[in-house]
Amino acid sequence: MPTTPPTDAPSSTDIAEIEGALNRISYLTGRVRQHDRLMALAGVSLDRAAVALLRQIADSEPMRLGELANLLAVEASHVTRQVQQLQKSGYVTRVPDPDDRRAQRIQITPTGQEVINRVREASCRGMQVALKAWSPEELRRLATLFHRMVDDFYSAENDDAAFEAARQSRA
Repeated sequence: MPTTPPTDAPSSTDIAEIEGALNRISYLTGRVRQHDRLMALAGVSLDRAAVALLRQIADSEPMRLGELANLLAVEASHVTRQVQQLQKSGYVTRVPDPDDRRAQRIQITPTGQEVINRVREASCRGMQVALKAWSPEELRRLATLFHRMVDDFYSAENDDAAFEAARQSRA
């Protein structure tokens, strides 16, 4: 039986506009040309998957490969290959897992941290150019809303009831 959305739920038109805008952002930021420009600005040579992985490692406590794969929603074998490449480049290292001596965790190295800092700085410079006409208040509001949206996406991802309600609304 289809569920009726609450009266204070966002309109389907608004949701469709947001979904479309997110798809456009995803497309723009995921293009090979954009990635190549970012790497040139940062002065590094990493593929998109390596950048995503290195960012996650930099933002986290040392964690196991399986945990990294879950966070990035990819197969563990993909993470294993990427981590091996990042380790060969000196960007990450393996450290003992204090909870299980047989296991290892992945940790960023000072070199890896410097590289990801350069990538982030280059990315921010590009955003500053693109958003130069925005007021400080608009930027603050956008940042607040983006963080809220991401937090809500994470919450919904783990909310089986919300998933079931969305699935049922298709029926």
